[in-house]
Amino acid sequence: MFNSLYGMFSNDMGIDLGTANTLVYVKGQGIVLCEPSVVAVQSGTGKVLAVGQEAKRMLGRTPGDIVAIRPMKDGVIADFETVEKMIRYFFTKVHKRKTLVRPRVVIGVPSGITEVEKRAVRESAEQAGAREIFIIEEGLAAAIGADIPISEPAGHMVIDIGGGTTEIAVISLGGMVVSDSIRVAGDEFDEAIIKYMRSNYNLVIGERMAEEVKFRLGNAFPEKKTDSMELKGRDSITGLPKTLEMDSSEVRKALAEPVKEIVDGIKLALAKTPPELASDISDRGIVLTGGGSLLKGFDKHISKETGVPVILAENPLTCVVMGAGKFLEEMKHLYRVNLK
Repeated sequence: MFNSLYGMFSNDMGIDLGTANTLVYVKGQGIVLCEPSVVAVQSGTGKVLAVGQEAKRMLGRTPGDIVAIRPMKDGVIADFETVEKMIRYFFTKVHKRKTLVRPRVVIGVPSGITEVEKRAVRESAEQAGAREIFIIEEGLAAAIGADIPISEPAGHMVIDIGGGTTEIAVISLGGMVVSDSIRVAGDEFDEAIIKYMRSNYNLVIGERMAEEVKFRLGNAFPEKKTDSMELKGRDSITGLPKTLEMDSSEVRKALAEPVKEIVDGIKLALAKTPPELASDISDRGIVLTGGGSLLKGFDKHISKETGVPVILAENPLTCVVMGAGKFLEEMKHLYRVNLK
C-alpha cells in the first residue's frame, strides 16, 4: 500500500549506468537525461566542479588542480565516491521539483558483475537518495528495451555493445539461458586506434580525437567508398604538434583485434546454446544494441563470421534504459526475472 502511495509522488527511475554515458528514464516521462559518465573534481578538496557533458569537454584539458574522472570502468564502479556524486547530481537534475519521497530505481549492470561490485552499485544509488534499488542484467534489459518478446518459449539472442562491456545473452521464457560479459567494447575501440597511431606513425592522440576517428571512420566490414580525415596530435619522437591523414581502411585494421574478441565471444555463446534455441536464433537472427553496435558494417561482419542473420535494434543507444524503464512501468506482472 505504502509503495503505491509513494509511487504517486516520486519520480521513479530506470538507469543505464554506463562506462561512457549515463541515461535516465523517469516513469511516465520517458528518457529525460543522456550525459557522459564523467565528473570534474577539484583535487585536494574533492569538490565537484562539473558533471556530464561539461565535464567531458574538460578531459585532457584540465589544469593541475582539476581532475576529470570517468568513475565507471568496464561497466562497473572504479571510483565509488565519485559515482555517488555523479548519481546524486543526475537525481537532482531529474527531480526539478522538490519532493519528500525518494525514487525507486532500476539499474542495469553487466552480467559478469561480482557481488562486491553489485553491492557498490546499490550503495551508490542508496547514498545518492534512492528509496528502493532493483538490479537487472544489461543483456536482459536491452532485450526488453528492443521489444524482443522474451517471455515466449523460443530462443532470442541479444548483444549489447556498450562503452566498457559487451553483453551477450540468450533468452527464453523470460530468463537468461546463456549470458556472457566481455570487457571489450567501445572504449577498447578508442584504445586500439590510439595504439595503432602511436606504433605505426609515432602520432600520439588523445581520447577525444580517437573517439572522433571511431565515429567518422570506424568500420568492421569493407565498403566500396573509402572515407578519410585529418588527425591532429603530437609526434612521439620530437614532441612537436603533428597532423596526419588517415582513411577508413586503416581504421578497420586498427580495430581488428577488439572486433575479433567480440566475435569470438559471440561464437562461444552460440556454442553453449542448446540446439533448439540455437535453431530459433538462426531463424530469428541476432539483435544488436548499444553504442558500439553502430560501428559501420559490424552487423555484416558478425553475420559473415557466424552464419546467422544480424539485426540492428531500432534505437540501439537507448535499449538498456528503456528496458529498465519498462520494469518500472509494469513491475508487478512483466517478466519472470529475478531482480536482486
